[in-house]
Amino acid sequence: MASNLDLQEQEQLDELKAFWKQYGNLITWTLTLVLAGFAGWNGWNYYQRDQAAKAGTMFDELDHAVQAGDAAKAALVFNDLKQRFPRTTFAQQGGLLAAHVQADKGQADAAQATLEWVATQASDDDYQALAHLRLAALLIDKKAYDEALKQVDAVKSPEFAALADDRRGDVLMAQGKTAEAVAAWQKAWKAMDEKQDYRRVIDAKLTAQAAAPAPAASGAAK
Repeated sequence: MASNLDLQEQEQLDELKAFWKQYGNLITWTLTLVLAGFAGWNGWNYYQRDQAAKAGTMFDELDHAVQAGDAAKAALVFNDLKQRFPRTTFAQQGGLLAAHVQADKGQADAAQATLEWVATQASDDDYQALAHLRLAALLIDKKAYDEALKQVDAVKSPEFAALADDRRGDVLMAQGKTAEAVAAWQKAWKAMDEKQDYRRVIDAKLTAQAAAPAPAASGAAK
């Protein structure tokens, strides 16, 4: 009985040896690749978290500079942020903040350069749209109306379509094209959610041109 068991075990061992001789290298390499991929994935996640943490720290510093109205420091931090972490959301948000304080401090050219970076380098369509719209406002102040319209036309995000039409109306009004400006504002007013507070601003623009939107229809007559 024991002899039979010994023979069965020997046969199984021989089969295992034969199997490993044929497939052992393949199994070893497969496991190596799987483990390497897992290690690489963990390493990439760690790198991403590390990058985000560092970018977040710099963004906080930039935000403090903006709150203090320090355009020079905001620009300095933003330049560092965009060079070291250009693909992060913090860099895109930081550009919008830096441009805001630069414009407030009368540094229109610096604000324009900052916004142009966000408009062309941001990976998020919404940040790009905001940058284009703010660029258009700066260009209106410079009386560069054709360039301002190009910035408005560059807005591709559907969520910003109404704001783009509103800004287009601003450019057209600055050009003296009142009827076209009113048409653009009316389009913006109709497209914008009535719960949005900014809709009142568009309403005021239309009212100033004797083109106030018609009041909402009352409930059905009883």
